Amino acid sequence: MAKTAGPAKSKKARKKTKPTNVTSGGAAFFDLDRTLLRGASGPIITGGLRAHGLVTDKSIPGESLLFGVFNVIGETLPSMALTRQGARAAKGWSVKDTRAAAASIAQDLVEAVEPFAREVIEDHKAAGRPVVLATTTPVDLVRPFAELLGMDDVLATHYRIADDGTYDGTIDGEFVWNRGKAREVAEWARANQVDLAESYAYSDSIFDVPLLSSVGNPVAVNPDPRLFAYAKLRRWETVWFNAPPGVPKPLGVEPMDVVAQLVRPEFIRWMRFDMDGIGNIPEDGGVILASNHRSYVDPMVVSLVAAKAGRPARFLSKKEVTDAPVVGPIVRSLGAIRVDRQGDTAESTNKAATALRAGELIALFPQGTIPRGEKFFKPDLEGRYGAIRLALETDRPLIPMALWGTEKAWPRNRKLPYLLNLADPPVIRVRVGKPYRPTSDNLDQAITELMSKIQDLLPDEASRPYTPTDAELAATHPASDKS
Repeated sequence: MAKTAGPAKSKKARKKTKPTNVTSGGAAFFDLDRTLLRGASGPIITGGLRAHGLVTDKSIPGESLLFGVFNVIGETLPSMALTRQGARAAKGWSVKDTRAAAASIAQDLVEAVEPFAREVIEDHKAAGRPVVLATTTPVDLVRPFAELLGMDDVLATHYRIADDGTYDGTIDGEFVWNRGKAREVAEWARANQVDLAESYAYSDSIFDVPLLSSVGNPVAVNPDPRLFAYAKLRRWETVWFNAPPGVPKPLGVEPMDVVAQLVRPEFIRWMRFDMDGIGNIPEDGGVILASNHRSYVDPMVVSLVAAKAGRPARFLSKKEVTDAPVVGPIVRSLGAIRVDRQGDTAESTNKAATALRAGELIALFPQGTIPRGEKFFKPDLEGRYGAIRLALETDRPLIPMALWGTEKAWPRNRKLPYLLNLADPPVIRVRVGKPYRPTSDNLDQAITELMSKIQDLLPDEASRPYTPTDAELAATHPASDKS
């Protein structure tokens, strides 16, 4: 879709501009603040304007409070009334200097884009849909950002330009907000032969209901409380661009945040923990945490380790868990990625890769399942290729992790853990290794390398041959397993 070169001096002149390309399909329209961006664009934009001498160096009284309130609850009528007065405040500004300020902060705005928003944009592009920014923010301040992000067009408020190359203090055409935004999108769609019934719109604000209602695929993104309730009533899709698909995050809190507060050593009295190496988990960025597997309690222990590192853990979970009637919706809300080990694993791999690129911590057990029988006691660990394929595809580091003793808290032949073992709880030994990237792209060599690193983190006794008793062998099988 052709991009317009800049705001014309009148709405009439802009309407005469005709697109060079048209499409009979839909498009994707994205709001800016609290939708594409993590919070308000105002602080970044204001910083650029100050640097170019367009606004005073002194902070506006209440400025930080205003942005803080916006980040929590979104748009309000008073805040939008102030925004409408922005044209008057810009009177006399040089258009050239304003555009230079916008260009200088475009990269800063791109870096503030929510991690999963980029993936959604790329998905629309791959489907052949034009991607359009639709925002109240003045067009001269956001066009460089939109172009840097690879968007196809910008629908935004235009400030009228005087003959001397400065803004004259008035708005040229629509104030692109609420119904004005919906009208601007509808006009653009007509001019570009875009079918709104096949289009998508993304916004966080209750004031964008006119826009969302005008398209066939409305999506409430990080919705303010009113839009959250409205979207539920209308059965609109609700997503958070700072969390994996399927993970709810109302008011910035997701289920894993709650779990992290509950899954703490002081609350788990039926286990004691000996942990080391948690500092090897980076504070941010996509990483793959790969652990050996000894007990049903292992996912909880891995979640505890990730939480102590300040990270939510997104597990690759077999479909028997994610599809279960009660447990399934819970684990999916925690960010679990469904894996069908008997079918095509490409979908789960793609979802995990997307999460890694968005900066998530993916947790998995390379062994795939808890070993049974004599395999449980073998010194040499065997693993599947999934973790290696992810690391090679995304160029994200692997972090080896070793668990020891979890089977004493919940052996596989019990339906429930030893929750009442408070007098003499087992010690769970946890060791986290340093991040690394596979030294070979040969899958056999790379998985051997990973499992060896996990093995090296286990205690010495794990490397010695051991002959289990009949009772110990039985404990490695589910109670229902008659084999």
